[in-house]
Amino acid sequence: MRIKISHQTTFEYSPAARSVIQNLRLTPRSFESQYVMRWRVSVDVDGSLRQSEDSLGNVVHAFSYRGLTERFTVAAVGEVSTGDAIGVVRGAVEPLPESMFLRTSPLAQANGVLREFARDAVGGSTDPIERLHLLMHAVHETLAFEASAAEAKGGAVEAFALRRGGAADFAHIFVACARWLGVPTRFVSGYLVPREGPPPQGLFAWAEAMTPVLGWVAFDSAHDQCADDRYVRVAVGFDSHSAAPFRISQSGGGGEKIDASVRIEQAAAQSQN
Repeated sequence: MRIKISHQTTFEYSPAARSVIQNLRLTPRSFESQYVMRWRVSVDVDGSLRQSEDSLGNVVHAFSYRGLTERFTVAAVGEVSTGDAIGVVRGAVEPLPESMFLRTSPLAQANGVLREFARDAVGGSTDPIERLHLLMHAVHETLAFEASAAEAKGGAVEAFALRRGGAADFAHIFVACARWLGVPTRFVSGYLVPREGPPPQGLFAWAEAMTPVLGWVAFDSAHDQCADDRYVRVAVGFDSHSAAPFRISQSGGGGEKIDASVRIEQAAAQSQN
């Protein structure tokens, strides 16, 4: 599938901020089932924008603007070709050993309730792949998915107590439970082409878990399925903090208002002779 993406995020400050520094994780990378045909990150003010790579292998743009600013827009625009690998992620940049993704993180911790939930979800199954599918299905069945819900500040524990949440909350719960079950698991942010209706107004989220035979496999608990060719993988992290599209620091200024819009289009299939 060829997917065209335009992600515009506008930041407004009142009164004006004296300076702004941001780390932007908005750029997907190519791997076996995802090829980035073109991609550009830009900012509509004349600041510094430098590209690098973080310790997790994510592409990061460091943006800084020193001067009064009331409003600016960050744009991520491009086209990606994807294939359905049934969730299997091969050929991605992997700077860290998989064991690093066994450690707990602030938003993906399993308390006693989540541990009991994970234990009940997998039951007596001993098959590694089946256990992950059972866990994914249990999260999907237990929580109500609210696409526009704000991410629970207390992470997996809070979202599970509420029994509802957005994509990041579903991912945090899956990550916390899978890690407690001894499976290296990480949080993923990216874009999703919806089967119907408008796309999410921002990045979507799911999880990747390490399996003995297939390697990393992507699990979307919100939709109870492994990622297919409708998913565009952008960044990975221990939880949403380390995969966040924006990490912002500002000097001065008043309240910050953020307005995001995402347009995702599937390119028309080319006819074959």
